[in-house]
Amino acid sequence: MRALAEAGPSERATAAQHAKGKLTARERIAILFDEGTFNEVEGLRRHRATGFGLEDKRPHTDGVVTGWGKVHGRTVFAYAHDFRIFGGALGEAHAEKIHKLMDLAEAAGAPIVGLCDGAGARIQEGVTALAGYGGIFQRNVRNSGVLPQISVVLGPCAGGAAYSPALTDFVFMVRGTSQMFITGPDVVQAVTGEAVTMEHLGGADSHAAASGVAAFAYDDEQSCLEDVRHLLSLLPSNNRELAPAGDREDPCDRRCESLLDLVPARPTQGYDIRDLIEEVVDHGDYFEVHGQWAQNVVCALARLGGQVVGIVANQPAHLAGVLDIQASEKAARFVQFCDAFSIPLVTLIDVPGFLPGVDQEHNGIIRHGAKLLYAYCNATVPRISLILRKAYGGAYIVMDSRSIGADIALAWPSNEIAVMGAEGAANVIFRREIAASDNPEETRAQKIKEYQTELMHPYYAAERGLVDDVIDPAETRSRLIAALDMLRAKHQQLPSRKHGNLPL
Repeated sequence: MRALAEAGPSERATAAQHAKGKLTARERIAILFDEGTFNEVEGLRRHRATGFGLEDKRPHTDGVVTGWGKVHGRTVFAYAHDFRIFGGALGEAHAEKIHKLMDLAEAAGAPIVGLCDGAGARIQEGVTALAGYGGIFQRNVRNSGVLPQISVVLGPCAGGAAYSPALTDFVFMVRGTSQMFITGPDVVQAVTGEAVTMEHLGGADSHAAASGVAAFAYDDEQSCLEDVRHLLSLLPSNNRELAPAGDREDPCDRRCESLLDLVPARPTQGYDIRDLIEEVVDHGDYFEVHGQWAQNVVCALARLGGQVVGIVANQPAHLAGVLDIQASEKAARFVQFCDAFSIPLVTLIDVPGFLPGVDQEHNGIIRHGAKLLYAYCNATVPRISLILRKAYGGAYIVMDSRSIGADIALAWPSNEIAVMGAEGAANVIFRREIAASDNPEETRAQKIKEYQTELMHPYYAAERGLVDDVIDPAETRSRLIAALDMLRAKHQQLPSRKHGNLPL
């Protein structure tokens, strides 16, 4: 009986799954877990529904494989929809299996991975199927910030089913085979008249680059699931544990001489912040989150001195590294995740300000920018900020400045901390003098230089205690690691409250 359940409904159904470029549920589980470690739960479960022919079709597993195993030697729980059975649609028994698994994961204090490939609620079971989704959502929320939750969308995920991935910490998708949307193309066309394909409406690249729902997009399931394993290796099992430490073979005192030339001294010249991150972190290895979305800020997990850290960095190579609505949301969610799971934060600052524009203002840049500010102010993990070059206006404050609680604030000698750039400041402060001058351009240049000399020299903030030290760029790695080691036992308690009121 067990062998029949593991084999699936038929060879024809398996061939049809493979013909779509998709693996079966058990093939996916075999890639996710360490070999031979998966333990199935309720593999012989069958539904009890009647009507519409269901009483004559009662396959084992009821369309979802659930259980636990090891990933890099640590316990992880997973459920995988089996599209070969009822199209992976969720019924009462199917939902109860997932509820059971999520409750086990909560009791054991281990991550949950959902391998999603289902056609939504099982229509033949009516409202009981919808209630099954409610139980999943409730558990998603209850375990939020308690257990790492990862959704891997490997097929259709439509309607109410899409809200479970939206409630989890990270969403993975595969190009060409994954689609996620609330209403499908037919409904969209009927209501709005817009003709759209499933891939354009809810495909991997649409959600990875446009909506920000997906954190990662891949060309095939194998590489997708391998990266799920890699991400799990960087995360703690729960919020009571620390992320697993790596080796310290990359010397902590390694000098980064290339940084001296990597960041241009001229504030308007762009560069790729990823090159700097790669130079500083252990073995040049980092794992970027939401790499295709809101590219003016980079969020990544990496190790420094063997310790997992979350890196938030402005990206001068895209929109000059300004903060806008999407970048603020992306960084805020990442900061909040790191804080929930005790992952220290390293913030690399090179920000000219918030993106100006009527669209930004009318779409709520104030409210969305406040999400990032709230996330940093609310974070109790070790927080280290490093000002590389520009740090202007409110965007500087929001990017974990010393004034909002960064534990250690460092700066390079090229830093420019000010309300705004020298040219803009001079035009405001000395507007009348410039206008009355016989040679306005010469006067403007003189006043710009005067403002730079008085307020924008590299040591102005250090002299006032807003920066702890101005460091040699080549020492960046060693100084960051030293600060992280010092803050390893940091403990900060927020005032007693039910919860804050995040500006959603």
